[in-house]
Amino acid sequence: MAYRLIDLFSGAGGMSLGFRQEGIEPVMALDNDAAAVKTHELNFDGVAYCVNIESWLKNGTVPEADVVIGGPPCQGFSLLNKKRSGDSRRALWEPFLEIAHRSTARVFVMENVAELFRSPELTAIRAKAAEYGFATKADVINAADYGAPQTRKRTIVVGWRHVGEPDFPPRPSHADPNKNLNLPPWRTVRQAIGDLPEPVGTEIGVGAPINLHFGRSPTALSIARYKAVPKGGNRFDLQRNAPELTPDCWIRKTSGGTDLFGRLWWDRPSVTIRTEFFKPEKGRYLHPEQHRPITHREAARLMGFPDDFDFYGSKTDVARQIGNAVPPPLSAALARMVTRMLTPLKLSA
Repeated sequence: MAYRLIDLFSGAGGMSLGFRQEGIEPVMALDNDAAAVKTHELNFDGVAYCVNIESWLKNGTVPEADVVIGGPPCQGFSLLNKKRSGDSRRALWEPFLEIAHRSTARVFVMENVAELFRSPELTAIRAKAAEYGFATKADVINAADYGAPQTRKRTIVVGWRHVGEPDFPPRPSHADPNKNLNLPPWRTVRQAIGDLPEPVGTEIGVGAPINLHFGRSPTALSIARYKAVPKGGNRFDLQRNAPELTPDCWIRKTSGGTDLFGRLWWDRPSVTIRTEFFKPEKGRYLHPEQHRPITHREAARLMGFPDDFDFYGSKTDVARQIGNAVPPPLSAALARMVTRMLTPLKLSA
C-alpha cells in the first residue's frame, strides 16, 4: 500500500507530483486558488478542496496521512511581512502544523522563500512543531542541485516523529559545473527547451490538454526592443544599442536589475521562474535566441513539469500556477528522503 500524502497550499501540485513519483500518493489537497485546485484534480487522485485553510479546519475532518507537505504563502509569515505587525491572525504555518499533527503524520515537509531561514519566524515554527512532538531540521537548498533546470533557492523545513532522523538536506544529484564535485553538471535551458519548435498561435485554448506553447502579440516597439538585446544580454544592452527605445525609468536607474529584459542562456539553468515570466520587463525571461518571451510550455519545462501534466485555467491562471510551484525534481528528491525514513516502519509492520 502506498504511503498517504496531504498537500496543503497545494497549488497545481508540483510538490505532489514529486512525491507521487516516489510512491507517496495524495489523499487530500487544499488550496484557495480555484484554477489550481482544478489542475490538481486533473492530475491526481484523492479529494481536492478549494477553501481557506482556517475555514476548512473548522468544519473538515482531517484524514490520516503518513506525510504532510506544502508551502504556506510568504504573505502568511507575519515577521516577513511588516504590514502584518500587530495582526492577531494566525500565521498560515500554524494550521499547516495543526493538520500535520491531527493527521497522525510522521513527517512533514514545508517549503518557503529563502529569506525564511534567517527569520525569527523559523524559530517559532520549530517551537510549535516541537509542541506537537516533531523534531525539525531546516536549510536553504537550490532546485538546480536536484535536477531542475532552474536556480531556485528555497527554505525547506523537515519535521519528523516516531521515525529516524532524515539525511537532510538530500544528497544533490547535480552540481554547479564551476565546482569540482564529481557530479553531473546542472541541467541547462537547452536541455529543457532546446527541442521545442517556435510557438504557434496566441491562445491557450480550453479543456485538457490546453496549448501551453503559444506565442503572444507584441507591439512593433516590443519586437524592436527584443531585437536590441543580444545573447545573454539585458536592459543595459538595450540602453546601449537602442537608447531611443529604452524606458526613461531604466535610463535613470543606472545600477541593479541586471536580469530585467534579459535573455536566458542556453548553457546555464534558468533563473527563478516567477508568476509573470511572460513579461520580460520583470526578469530574465527572453528566449535565448528568438525575439520573444518564453512560453508557458517553456516555463513549465524549466520548472520540471513533464509535458503530459495537464493545467487548467486562463493564461494568467496557468502562469501563476507554474511560477508558484515547487519544481517536481526537487520535491522528488525530498520524497526519496522521506521514503527512506518511512520504509523501516513499513517493513516492521
